[in-house]
Amino acid sequence: MKNILVTGCAGFIGSHLCECLLKLNYQVVGIDNFDPFYNIDIKKKNLAAFSVHPNFQFIEVDLAEKSKLENEFPEGIDLVVHLAGKAGVRPSIEDPASYIRANVVATQNILDAMNSRGIQKMAFASSSSVYGNTKETPFTESMDVSNPISPYAATKKACELLNYTAHSLHGTSIINMRFFTVFGPRQRPDLAIHKFTKLIREGKQITMFGDGSTARDYTYIDDTLKGILGAIHYLFANEKVYKTVNLGNNKPVLLRDMIQTIYNVTGEKPNIAYLPMQPGDVDITFADISKAQRLFNYQPKTDFKTGIQQFVVWYDAELGIGH
Repeated sequence: MKNILVTGCAGFIGSHLCECLLKLNYQVVGIDNFDPFYNIDIKKKNLAAFSVHPNFQFIEVDLAEKSKLENEFPEGIDLVVHLAGKAGVRPSIEDPASYIRANVVATQNILDAMNSRGIQKMAFASSSSVYGNTKETPFTESMDVSNPISPYAATKKACELLNYTAHSLHGTSIINMRFFTVFGPRQRPDLAIHKFTKLIREGKQITMFGDGSTARDYTYIDDTLKGILGAIHYLFANEKVYKTVNLGNNKPVLLRDMIQTIYNVTGEKPNIAYLPMQPGDVDITFADISKAQRLFNYQPKTDFKTGIQQFVVWYDAELGIGH
């Protein structure tokens, strides 16, 4: 039985991944530090869904604290899925140093811990943010991504470089998974779909930045999980590989269409305030997913409206709203 370490196991993607891996009979060790970027109770609730599973072990540690990580790092790990990190484009502009610590320093510490224990495989959570305001679409992995427009994006690019260095020096097999706006049940409360749904259900006005023509390649959580599993299986089947793959949906949705879809699904009447674009925001994210399709048959199945319906059902259930 393979033993997989998942960092950020109490987060949105991490908690779903742990549940998925446990159902597939993997041994799972989860690490999280319950960073207060959003309500810790949400993360603890995410974790509670699987924390008592006999094949799950939880370790609470801050990955940026090297000595503590070295002391707590478990034995017998076959592969690391490194999802932990500080997310959010706009907050990174306010406090870039905390993003360097939580993303760059922490990733180097994970790589060092892996190297000292002979762990040779890692799937890493990168981000579509690394593409910045690239004008050419769709985004392909071979594009130059040396022009990030937020500290968050810069840290994710830096981590990819650290990963390549580990591959070059130590032969570590790594797949950088560039996620494109993942959504679904348990999505972080600071992200637009969750935030808008909350405001709409509370009868409050929502704010739209710009004219609504910006677009995001929204990817439903189940499809992202299939991509992560594809990367895991690829890493187990191959030695000394270094790959970067887009895990998106290949179908950008305009901001105004995203908002209208939520209003349609909730059945509420639109109430929107219009404000200028914010610094650090990109105009569009649009994934070319042909590489992931070629490497491990990645094929998103969930259309945007269905995903929103699933999210709203979950959100209403969390608040006890009847249908």
